[in-house]
Amino acid sequence: MRILDGLEALPDLERDQGCVATVGVFDGVHLGHFMVLRRVVDRARELGTRPVMVTFARHPKAVLLGHAPPTITSLEHRLVLFERAGIETTLVLDFTDELRGLTAEQFVRRVLLDGLGLRELIFGFDSKFGRDRGGNPESLRPLAEELGFGIEEVQPVALGERPVSSTFVREAVQLGDLQAAARMLGRPVSLLGTVVPGDRLGRELGFPTANLRPHHELRPPHGVYLAMVLHQEQLHPAVVNIGERPSLAGKEVRIEAHLLDFEGDLYQQVLEVFLLERLRPEREFPDMDALRTAIGQDVDEARGRLPELLQSWRIPGRYLPIEGGSAEELAAPDSRC
Repeated sequence: MRILDGLEALPDLERDQGCVATVGVFDGVHLGHFMVLRRVVDRARELGTRPVMVTFARHPKAVLLGHAPPTITSLEHRLVLFERAGIETTLVLDFTDELRGLTAEQFVRRVLLDGLGLRELIFGFDSKFGRDRGGNPESLRPLAEELGFGIEEVQPVALGERPVSSTFVREAVQLGDLQAAARMLGRPVSLLGTVVPGDRLGRELGFPTANLRPHHELRPPHGVYLAMVLHQEQLHPAVVNIGERPSLAGKEVRIEAHLLDFEGDLYQQVLEVFLLERLRPEREFPDMDALRTAIGQDVDEARGRLPELLQSWRIPGRYLPIEGGSAEELAAPDSRC
């Protein structure tokens, strides 16, 4: 996937082919977002043009209000998920004073038409952009007719009685309801981060760990999790601890992944950790022997639970169901991806 960093990158883009585009933060890249992305990809294929995502490095609320909800997925993680969904080009914008001052019409003309060669604009449910969030399908249809580009709105994905939203995904993750979050995401809850140096205590205990610095803010409750770790396009089962390590009087929240039956150097590697199930809450142990015993029990439990969970989750190579299946089918408990 090609990544365009800011408006200054637009002059280098070949616009003759045109594009089908959507605009938004898409925090979490949940099923509702995915349906929009899939429609962008499908329409681009039908029109013989590029599927394009226009997103923001930071949530506009963080700029406008000085604060925003904790991010479910970092920019780096969103870019990974956009590419898996089939997006070929992503324009990443900083929400500057200049950008926030553009009306929706100015944004369409300057960024989407002149910059990207827009042929069709896809909106998600209740999606708006531009100054005072004035750009929506209804307000922009006259401009679309005047300038000759198409507009389409994708209907929301509803699970039960409420539409899937980043807010509901965020709540589920914070509460530790991995199954509810996964149904809304269309994939297991995952963390993306870079492996950083640790104190090598895990190795001394016989369970070497990769210490992950996450690229985003949102984390599930502290505890020990059964997970699958993606490293260089290979999945590895793992036991992951998220917490402050109270047995060591820790204060800083850490994410430590022990990959089962793995040997190799993961330092400075970017890993994606798919959390399948919480094995237990974080506990304080009286000494290192007790901690070592508990970790061994966690590993044994993980090995026992893994076959059933892998069958249930059916994590595919792309981690998103790019082709086929309705949103409801993708979110069904017996067809989780």
